Amino acid sequence: MTVPQPTGNAARARQPERVVVHVDSPTARWTGALAVLAGFGWLAGLLIHDHYRLDWQPGSRLVAILVAVVFIARGIYLGRPVTAAHAGAAIIVAAIGVVARVLSFDLLSDMLIAGAGLVLMLPTAARPQPEALPRVWALVDQTHADPLAPFAMQSQKSYYFSPDGLAAIAYATRVGFAVVSADPIGDQTRFAELVAGFTAMCRSKGWRILVLACSESTVALWRQMLGRSFRAIPIGRDVVVDVARFRMVGRKFRNLRQAVQRTHNVGLTTEVIDEQDAEDAVRAELAQVVRASPSGARTDRGFSMTLNGLLQARYPGVLLIIGRDRRGRVQGFQRYALAGGGNDVSLDTGWRQPEAPNGIDERLTVDMIQYARAHSGRRVSLAFAAFPEIFADGSGTRQKVFYTLIHLLDPLIKLESLYRYLRKFQALGNRRYVVLPLRQLLPALWVLLTLEFLPRRRHLPPSKAGDDTITPRQPGRGSRSQM
Repeated sequence: MTVPQPTGNAARARQPERVVVHVDSPTARWTGALAVLAGFGWLAGLLIHDHYRLDWQPGSRLVAILVAVVFIARGIYLGRPVTAAHAGAAIIVAAIGVVARVLSFDLLSDMLIAGAGLVLMLPTAARPQPEALPRVWALVDQTHADPLAPFAMQSQKSYYFSPDGLAAIAYATRVGFAVVSADPIGDQTRFAELVAGFTAMCRSKGWRILVLACSESTVALWRQMLGRSFRAIPIGRDVVVDVARFRMVGRKFRNLRQAVQRTHNVGLTTEVIDEQDAEDAVRAELAQVVRASPSGARTDRGFSMTLNGLLQARYPGVLLIIGRDRRGRVQGFQRYALAGGGNDVSLDTGWRQPEAPNGIDERLTVDMIQYARAHSGRRVSLAFAAFPEIFADGSGTRQKVFYTLIHLLDPLIKLESLYRYLRKFQALGNRRYVVLPLRQLLPALWVLLTLEFLPRRRHLPPSKAGDDTITPRQPGRGSRSQM
C-alpha cells in the first residue's frame, strides 16, 4: 500500500526544566533520606529538651515540620530532582504558612508548612511532543507486524529516542509514573539499548515505570531491565486478520457472512479515502455521524490503542472507509491507521448512525480487508480483545468474579460486546501485557485506568453551514476506492 512520506521539520528540542538539586544514585538516595530524618530528629530532641521546663508547646509545629521532612525524605529516596520552579513554589507556600502563624491561623499554618515539603518534591512531568510527529511517523512506517505501532503518533504522548534516532518509546507521565505505550517503534535491533536508556532516564527523574500493552516479544526485555519486583499481567489478545488467507467460508463464518449480506441487500456501498485528502463537505458529513452517537461524541478517551484528532487530518497514513445508503447518505465509517510501509492496517475507531442497517460494522471491516488485499496489505488489526478467556469460558468461580468486575466498566467500554463482535473474524492473536510493580499495584491501577478512560474534549469539524442537515453526497466522488 502506498503511504504518505513524512513532511515538516524535525522535532524541536524542548528546554529542560532547571534542576537545582539532584540525587542520581540508590545509595545516595537512601543516605540522603535517612540523613534528613535523622537531622530532624536530632533538632526536635534539642528543642524539646531546651524548652520543656519553660512549658513550651511545640506539638503542632513539630508535627507540621515532621510531615514536611517526611515528604522531602520520600522525594529524595525516589530520586526526584528539585527544580527551580518547585523550590520557588515551596518557598512561597512556607512563607504564607509563617504569615498564617503570625496571624494566629495555626491549623492553616501547619497545613501550609507541611505542604511546602510536598511541593518541593513534586514529581516532574514530561510534556507532550506533537511536534515530533514527522520523526515518529518515519519510525512507524518502518515498524512491521505491530498492530499498535500507529498509535504512537497520538499527540498526547512524549518520546524517548535512541541516540541514533532509529527507534523510540512513546510514553506519558502522571503523578510520578512514566507509562510506556505498547512496544517501541523503529529498528528492533536498537530496542535493548533503547529500553536501558529509557529506564536510566526515568530513574534520574524519579519516575516509576509502568508498561501498558506490551507484546510477548518485548515483555521479557522489560522485566529484565526493570527487575524481579515487576510482574507481567496478561490483559488480552490482538485480533489480527491475515489478509491473504482470509475467506468467509465455512460454518464458523456464517454469522459474519449473513451480517455482510444484509448490507448488500439494502444497497449499502463503501469507499476508502485518505483522511488528509477528505473534502470539507465529507468531513462535515462524518462529523454529523459522530454527533449522532448517543455517547462519546464530545469526548476522546484512550491512550495506548487509539489516535486522537478525529477528522482533523493531523496524522499521515490514516484511512477512512465510509458506508453510504442508496441515496448517498453516510450511515457509518471506520478509521484505520497504517504502519510498516502499508503492510499493517490497524482499526482506530468506528461510528454509525443510530438507524444504520444491521451488519454495517462487519461490512466496513470486511471491505477494508479486501481493500488491503488489493493494495498489498498483509495484516488488518481489528481491535484488542481484553480478557477473551473470561468471556469464552466463565464457568469457574474465579472467572465469574472477574466477569462481574469487568462489567463494571460497561459505562466506558462494553468489553463483552466487543469480544462477541471480534470473535466473528476468528483471528485472536498474541497476548498483550501490563508490566508493573505489585507493591505499587493500587496507585499503578489508578494511573492506568485514568490514562485510558479519563475523557478529553474532542474537536470536530463544523457542520455544513452550521446546520444539522447535510446534503447527501453521491458515492465515489473524490474517493480512492469504492466497493
